[in-house]
Amino acid sequence: MTRDDSQRPDNRHWWRDAVIYQVYVRSFADSDGDGIGDLPGIRARLPYLADLGVDAVWITPFYPSPMADGGYDVADYRDVDPLFGTLDDAAGLIADAHVLGIKVIVDLVPNHTSSEHAWFQAALAAGPGSPERNRYVFRPGRGESGELPPNDWESIFGGGAWTRVPDGDWYLHLFDAAQPDLNWDDPHVHEDFLGILRFWLDLGVDGFRIDVAHGMVKEDGLPDVGATEQRKLLDTRPLPYFDQEGVHEIYREWRKVLDTYQPPRIGVAEAWTPGAGRTARYVRPDELHQAFNFHYLTAEWEAHTLREVITDSLAAMEPVDAPTTWVLSNHDVHRHVTRYGGGEEGLRRARAAALLTLALPGSVYVYQGEELGLPEVLDLPEDALCDPMWERSLRTERGRDGCRVPIPWTTTGSSLGFGPDGSTPWLPQPAHWADMSVEAQVGAADSMLELYREALRLRRGHPALGERPALEWHDGDDTMLRFARVDSVTERRLHCAINFGATPASVPVAGTVLLASGRLGSDSGDVLLPPDTAVWWED
Repeated sequence: MTRDDSQRPDNRHWWRDAVIYQVYVRSFADSDGDGIGDLPGIRARLPYLADLGVDAVWITPFYPSPMADGGYDVADYRDVDPLFGTLDDAAGLIADAHVLGIKVIVDLVPNHTSSEHAWFQAALAAGPGSPERNRYVFRPGRGESGELPPNDWESIFGGGAWTRVPDGDWYLHLFDAAQPDLNWDDPHVHEDFLGILRFWLDLGVDGFRIDVAHGMVKEDGLPDVGATEQRKLLDTRPLPYFDQEGVHEIYREWRKVLDTYQPPRIGVAEAWTPGAGRTARYVRPDELHQAFNFHYLTAEWEAHTLREVITDSLAAMEPVDAPTTWVLSNHDVHRHVTRYGGGEEGLRRARAAALLTLALPGSVYVYQGEELGLPEVLDLPEDALCDPMWERSLRTERGRDGCRVPIPWTTTGSSLGFGPDGSTPWLPQPAHWADMSVEAQVGAADSMLELYREALRLRRGHPALGERPALEWHDGDDTMLRFARVDSVTERRLHCAINFGATPASVPVAGTVLLASGRLGSDSGDVLLPPDTAVWWED
């Protein structure tokens, strides 16, 4: 099916209220039976995404890589790893998506490369003080013979952030040792990434999701963090390797390139910051277009907490005229069904969270399998774990594999439809996921999939659910959130209420119920809203 964008007043600004579906390429669809998802697999499943009702797809890295970190260690930014397909496959996927009315956003990893990147290999060969080595963050060590690392920085994945090479220099890697940090003080790095942007834009992509967008620039002198602050990834002041002022100059440079394409392409920042105000700096009018709202993702399932985060997020974006984004899960965090309590409680809350999220002004990100209600897989066998965090933490942190298990498409088969029957997925799927597969949920009235499909249909068609219609809070308490979205042109109103309490709550619904995340009761003419349940209605 093709998408109808006629209801959008200006499709040039589609991203301001888009629903963007995240595909973790290794775990979405395997076309050739090698157990790993690929671009032809995604291409074959595009009709599913069109039918679901999303506006765009964001695809995680598929570049040539030794896969030390699932593809986030890039060896060549202008090609496709044979594991995932070819450049022709990428071009075909983009073309097919556009026919279906789906935009394509690709992942870009500018903070670091793979240690197998040609630049890093040249840096190792050239030696200390060379121009080649200047493309990365190399420093002499401390101590009498340079035997100590240059500072006290620690890797996000565990352990030290510095590795020594045979000639005595140390190189910085904020993540795995196979992911050396680039030196963005070097003009060659700037020039190369401008070329990378144009390469993929010329191929037809609609934008970039920028990995570690708050990284890249390090504080002058690379000062020690200190023992206390080291344990705070998001301090109230920027760490010397995150959220530095210089990153914004990079994005101003990139924005000029994005704006040369028509319609303008977009940039999306993965920027972990201390608060919404700092996040807003990434989406000023001459920088990027969106930034992930991690403050919403990490909020507790509490009425007052969520209201505060929503209010602060909207207020922070208003001065820079950028849309707020809303995200519940991604490939780096536990799935929210599990974070919200797991089991029936977690699933019930996840259903309500979907309606809350999709009723908010701005753009929404949906992580693959979220629309199926998939939980985190907490019991993967240790010999199956692939995340570098597992080994770097000396096997104390299991890492992110539990949210990356390949999604189920069918009720039967060796990989539940993820790959051809007889194939084995790269991470084992729980047997009970057969009952949560796409096949099991399509057409099932109370399924999570059908809830998402109907919510996305209403969101696209209702004039009060665009980016601009105002959000008006109703009086509430610690057990209830209630608000209305109001379209100033048609004066149509859509209301949303969520019961966070432990007992059913009466809600005066003066109009037509459009959608609910659970079964509703009645109470003297009012709607009786069960615990952890959301409802939309129009009056």
